[in-house]
This record gives sequence, C-alpha cells and structure tokens, in this order.
Amino acid sequence: MSAQFSLSSAGDERMVGRPEVQAALAQREAQHADAARVLREAAGMETVGTFFLNGQEFALPAAAVREVVGMPERVTPIPLSPDCLEGIFTLRGAAIPLLNLGRIFETDAPNAHAGQRVAIIDHDDIQVGLLFDATGEVLRVRPEQRASLQYDAAQAKCVVAGAITLDDGARIVQMLDAAALVRIDNVPQVRAHASVQRDAWRMRFLRQAQGRKCISFTVGGLRFALAMEAIQEIMRVPELLPSVMLGRLCKGWINLRGAPVGVVDFGAMLQCAPGLGEEEERRILVVRVGGEQLGLLVDAVDDIRPYFDTDILPIPLLGTARGAMYRGCLPNVELGDSLFLDHERLFSDAEVAEICAGHRRLYAQEASAASAAAKRATGRRVYLAFSLETGWAADISQVRELVDFAGPVTRPPGMPDCVHGMMQVRQQMVCVIDLRRLYGMAPLEERSACRILVLEHEGERFGLIVDRVDTILSLPDSQRRPSPQLLRVNGPQDMRRDSAEVLEVPGIDGKEDVLTLFDKERFIASLKEQLGGQVAA
Repeated sequence: MSAQFSLSSAGDERMVGRPEVQAALAQREAQHADAARVLREAAGMETVGTFFLNGQEFALPAAAVREVVGMPERVTPIPLSPDCLEGIFTLRGAAIPLLNLGRIFETDAPNAHAGQRVAIIDHDDIQVGLLFDATGEVLRVRPEQRASLQYDAAQAKCVVAGAITLDDGARIVQMLDAAALVRIDNVPQVRAHASVQRDAWRMRFLRQAQGRKCISFTVGGLRFALAMEAIQEIMRVPELLPSVMLGRLCKGWINLRGAPVGVVDFGAMLQCAPGLGEEEERRILVVRVGGEQLGLLVDAVDDIRPYFDTDILPIPLLGTARGAMYRGCLPNVELGDSLFLDHERLFSDAEVAEICAGHRRLYAQEASAASAAAKRATGRRVYLAFSLETGWAADISQVRELVDFAGPVTRPPGMPDCVHGMMQVRQQMVCVIDLRRLYGMAPLEERSACRILVLEHEGERFGLIVDRVDTILSLPDSQRRPSPQLLRVNGPQDMRRDSAEVLEVPGIDGKEDVLTLFDKERFIASLKEQLGGQVAA
C-alpha cells in the first residue's frame, strides 16, 4: 500500500507540473474568487422602499415595513400628545399610532388628509403608522451608496439615519431610522402579534411600490380604464375621412401627422347603449396595439388615476364575447369602479391586420401627401403660450412635456439658488430651474397655477418653472417679427435679452398682443454661462 501511495503521489506531482494543468487550476481559483466577491457584494446590499412626503423622497428598509394601507376613515387624537402624533387608529383589532413625519421636522407642517397612505412600520415587534403622499420605487442599495449621520446625544428628532446617493449624486434619498421612529418620546408603543406573517406583508409592500397610472373613460354609460403607457394620444374628434372599411365598427380614419389611423366606435364594438354625453366631450384615444396605432371613439375621458397591479380584481368572464380584453375590475369608492382593459387583446390579429395595416396600405400615400401639402400651403407652427411676468410663447417642438409644479422635488445640498431641485420624470432626473430667481424677478405669493416646462437639449433635460400655461396657438410664420430693442432695455437680467423674435397674436377687441418668442438654444447657452457650466441633467 505504501509503495502504491508513493507512486501515485509522484504521478500527481508530475501532472500538476504540466502547464495545461496549472492553467486549469488558476482558472478554477479565479472563478472561486469571483464567486466569493459576488457573494460578499450581495451580502452588503440592502433592499429599501422609497416614498414621497411634501415633495421630499424618503426610504425605509423593506424589512421594517409590514404593509401599506389607505388613510383610515377615523383617527382618534390623544390629549397632550406631541405635534407629530396625529392620533391612533384601529387595524385588525390593534390600535396603531399615526405619525406625521412632516411635523417631526416642522411643527407647522400640513395635517393629514384623505388622499395620503400609511406605511405600517414594524421594528422589534413595535408598530407605528407613518403618513406619506405617494409610493416611489424599490431599490437595491450598495454600501458605497449609503452615507450615515451622527447626532449629539442631546439632539432630538434624529429619525433620519443618513442618505442614499443615486444617479451620480443627482438624486439624494433620505434614509429613515425605523428604530427611532417607533421610539419617539410620548408616542405609545404597540406590540405586534407574534403570529403576524412579516414576509407576506413585506412582499405586499414591494408589490405596491410599483405604482402606475391609467386613463379612465366612459362609453355607453360604462366606465373603463387603460394603462397610460398604452395610449399614444388623446384628441378631440376631427372630421373623419371616408374609408372603404366603413361600417358598424369602423367610422373612418384620421391623418395623424402623415400616418393613417383607423377609428373604431368602441361602444358599438361592445354593443353598449348609445352615450348620453355632449358631442364636444367625445374623444379619440389613439392606442398602441402591438406595433400598430388604432383610434378608439369614446364618449368622454374622465380622469387620470393611480393604481397598483394588486388593486385590479379578477372578474369571471368565461364564455363572454371578447372576454380576453378584460384584465379585471379597478375599484374606487370616490371615482367609481372601472373595467380595466388589456390593450394588447382589444382586437384579434385578423382585426388588427384589417383595420390598422389595411388603412396604412390603402391611405399611407394620401395621408403623407396631404400633410406635406398642408404644411407647404400654410407654413404654420404650433406654439405653447405661457406667462412669466409677461407673455411668452415656445415652439411646441421645443417642449417635451408639461409637469405639475406640485410634484415631488429633491434639492441636494450646494445647488445654486436658482435651481429649484431635481425631479424624476419618466425614470429620468430633470434639473428644475426657477426662472424668477434666475432673472431676479419678485417671487410669486400664490404658485398653484405654476407649471414646469420640460425641455431636452443635446441629451440633457431641464425643467423651467413658469407662472402659468395659457393656451396652444397655431400661427403662420408671417406672425413672427424681430424683437424690438425696446423690449430688451431692462437690464442684463431681463429674460427677454435671450430672445430675438416676437409673435403677434389676435387679442381682445381685434387688437394684437405681442408674445416674446422663447429661444431654447440661446437660453441654454445663457443658463450655462450664468451657472458656470454646472448645469446637470
């Protein structure tokens, strides 16, 4: 046995000494090292859920959030309690303290209101409810993205544990300390039931964090909803062009910027009773079905509402004609329940081929020629008119979209005074500029009418705060005039110095108003010059 062992060992040593064996061993060691590194990195990552309150973005560890519920109908105040405690409410037999995070930082922060939601925090079996305005997203945070804060022993209200830095510092999320939130002075501590299924609650929170929006509309007295990402455009009903497919369902086609789009009477397709609404309320929803566009004629567009996938309740539709088009029912006590539609299953493949591809095949050349002729004949452009101390207008092609001023904004430390903050618009961060501060104008006392114009320039996006958006104008090029010098004599900070043209538009009593024409290229150049090239997108 000893001789065999010695001989085998010598053979192994000779094998190990061969170059190909050494290379294989080195490759295996590298693979083991990479696997160990990945495991170490994964072990250091943390899953957090973000939410918004009063325009600021906060985060909590997903493990600390038991569930998310709607604003309770009844909250019982507690005498002599701190300002941050709204009161208590009952949830499945337990009394939960309701914390107003805004009042932890500022005693005059707004009270709770019906549109808010409540995150149930569970830490060390102690539960509190935390008010917030809207859910954000679920993030996997690496250790290097976390920054902690240190407080003096005597310092109170230290519920912010640190910050999470995202998008190379353009977005900063404040990380809350769950342990501090459940142990605020004079706030009652409620112990959770030992039988609570924390994993199920945590998964529910993660699912609900994927918030979306949908368009609610009415057809034949019934309410329907479609996911916003399915809708290409919403328009008033123009004069429909005649089609060879004209019939009970197909009402004709429209020329959508050179592309023929067939229009279907959605109520007739569903055999609904005729709508009772006003003719001017009717709309066409241009919906994407696969790679095609199709117009749905509806009675009225009602509202835009948020929803979660978990909110859609399945409905029994076995044997129902076109039952595949229904995702389920979206309940809403205030706005009314809606039948939620699956836009990809509204029509069969054969119907899509007939209505969409058929119109494109028959009328594409006619639509393209008509659009080109109209452009040559009129030489008109579409402008967005807005107010900023005086009247302004911007070529609609320069404005990517309009955003509500009341949306959530994060303002990282060290930003210039004219930078209102950073706003997330369609998964991209936008630098929001306060034009009144940039050009030394007096601040507005009432900003409820303010809007944010989102511009795109060389891959960067900027949001400009304007006083209000007035209207949309379609004007011929003959209405454009060189900007008079008198409009540019109010000092170097006058915004009109960045404009070379004005628009003459019909006004009241036949008089013409003058709107300064916004020049995006000159404005961006001036903005970067004033901020020293520190503008971030």
